[in-house]
Amino acid sequence: MKRPNILFILIDDLGWRDLGCYGSSFYETPHLDRLAARGIRFTDAYASSPVCSPTRASILSGKAPARVGVTQWIGGHAVGRLCDVPYFHALPLSEHSIAAALRAGGYQTWHIGKWHLGGALTAPEKHGFEVNVGGCGLGHPPSHFSPYGIPGLTDGPEGEYLTDRLTDEAIARIRARGDQPFFLHLSHYAVHTPIQAPDSLARRYRDKAREMGLEEGAAVVAGECFPCAHKQKERVQRRLFQSDATYAAMVERVDAGIGRLLDCLETEGIAGETLVIFTSDNGGLATAEGSPTCNLPLSEGKGWMYEGGTRVCQLACWPGVTAPGAICSAPVASSDFYPTFLEAAGLPLNPEQHRDGVSLMPVLRGESGFDRGALFWHYPHYSNQGGTPACSIRESDWKLIEFFEDGALELFNLREDIGETRNRAIAEPQRTRAMRERLATWRAEVEALIPKPNPNAPPPEPLPAGVDPATV
Repeated sequence: MKRPNILFILIDDLGWRDLGCYGSSFYETPHLDRLAARGIRFTDAYASSPVCSPTRASILSGKAPARVGVTQWIGGHAVGRLCDVPYFHALPLSEHSIAAALRAGGYQTWHIGKWHLGGALTAPEKHGFEVNVGGCGLGHPPSHFSPYGIPGLTDGPEGEYLTDRLTDEAIARIRARGDQPFFLHLSHYAVHTPIQAPDSLARRYRDKAREMGLEEGAAVVAGECFPCAHKQKERVQRRLFQSDATYAAMVERVDAGIGRLLDCLETEGIAGETLVIFTSDNGGLATAEGSPTCNLPLSEGKGWMYEGGTRVCQLACWPGVTAPGAICSAPVASSDFYPTFLEAAGLPLNPEQHRDGVSLMPVLRGESGFDRGALFWHYPHYSNQGGTPACSIRESDWKLIEFFEDGALELFNLREDIGETRNRAIAEPQRTRAMRERLATWRAEVEALIPKPNPNAPPPEPLPAGVDPATV
């Protein structure tokens, strides 16, 4: 079989339920729904972290973030009852990235969009990409409209929309590709804050929300105060349903751009020889910073160790290999892309590099019985969204979370309780103990850092008058 082109599309902060094919009734994503119908939809795909940089490091390295040493979004720092732990503020140059591996195997390698894995010294060009458009140390764009203020991306006409521009850059590369297969790492800055979209499109969603009876004033409720010291006087803001018109417009514009990309593959005559993967770097932003989306029935969102923070939408399509309309319910992780791309390209695997990844080629080929084994997460930091330092493990249908502030354990059966509403830790003592021991063994293997108590921790901020602690 001819070596496939690989088009990897990574969206920033897109929630698990933000596509029509994943159950959204408010956002409109016809092109991604079409991609899902043509290929495989993963129901239990996970980002390797509830925040962006660690997941991106995992994708490129094939390793768990704790093994790489990038465990927090780069630039992030917070303390609370616990001190922060150190982490690498760049993807180490010692990592032989998937781009470098594919380039050595004869692929053209192009990065377009967000990087957030260090500045110029560890830019995409230092990690195997021949082309870098807009990849820099920024975690989000100063503006989604030109002038963008993004190093490595020239400004377009005033008012040009960033998602459209990055799509144009990707299409231009594909059209000028030459004879070698390509690996295109298209990493959109959308749908990360600032939440901005063309007003004409947002206006249509404001009308839609009104027609559906979705009152924006009732969409967000205030909860407990943040556990991190720098936001201690603020309260978590949870969104109850999807109704943010500007965010919806951002999602639609991403979908429209992907539609143009898929059409480009068709008109260029290479759709049948291109593996397309679509996913997100963490769950949707649902509890802070405007709380633009809602992940229900999943609990919480970006920055949390619950399902809303780590479970993501993921689609794969490779005509002639993937079966149209297929669904994969096996748990998979961000680290799995590295060996998958190597195997798809017919290149030898490098298990010493992608130590935590398992090739998804059996899933793409439609083979039954795929089981990549347990999934692990380690996020020893306070997030900007309300999450506290914790680690977790998923084995089959069961998930255990261990919180570092007080050692609390929460055990859930995700098949029966996708919303993580019933803690089974006390009712299942043997399972809880065994999973906790396996989690501890894994932490020791990857040399995960554990946060220590903060001797200068401020006292917790009291709840406002009239708020029942049992409700937050």
